[in-house]
Amino acid sequence: PKYAPVIITLTRSDKNAGAKGFCMLLVEPQYEGVTVHHPEKKMGLKASPTQQITYDNVRVPIIEGTLGEEGKGFHQTMETLDGGRISIGALSVGLAQAAFEAAMKYAAEREAFGGKITQFQAIQWMIADAALEIEAARLLVYRAAWLKDQGKNFTKEAAMAKLMASEVAEKVSFNAIQIHGSYGYSQEFPVERIYRDQRLMTIGEGTSQIQRLVIARRVLQEYGLG
Repeated sequence: PKYAPVIITLTRSDKNAGAKGFCMLLVEPQYEGVTVHHPEKKMGLKASPTQQITYDNVRVPIIEGTLGEEGKGFHQTMETLDGGRISIGALSVGLAQAAFEAAMKYAAEREAFGGKITQFQAIQWMIADAALEIEAARLLVYRAAWLKDQGKNFTKEAAMAKLMASEVAEKVSFNAIQIHGSYGYSQEFPVERIYRDQRLMTIGEGTSQIQRLVIARRVLQEYGLG
């Protein structure tokens, strides 16, 4: 199997230094003591392997193996999380858009009770909500990405983008299956795969509950209450 040339690993370098007692190491998978286990059997995102890694007394060259400064590992991890939340938001928008387009294609062809199902108010409400919420999520992702590019603080905006987009993806993919009816449960149509793939979006890079905590704390700080 092929692995990445290095594994970025957060390690504790000083047990008594709290958040300043961590550093990032570049660990090569062929180092003695590194074990990369078999890919996990996942609900979705099966094209992206996920594997557990275990370390057993692994020795890493301190100079070439250290990423950044010693003691800055926790800070580096938090910065990575903020950027990763924008990525998850963008991925969620893409999944939501794909589910929406699949639902629209099916709805344009499906007939029931003597007419196209797009004539039914219940279907129209799902379409309107999806179009509205996908656009709102997309703009939040753009906003967070712009702030990052400008070198400004984007922690709150990244959490907002990730939270909004991931929950929109969940809702839109759910309704896309509803629009398909029983066909939505079949692997003959793409919406069941999208529904499985998007499920990770409200979990990865911090759950929806964590995003709400991040947003609330930042807002409270802005109002002098944190």
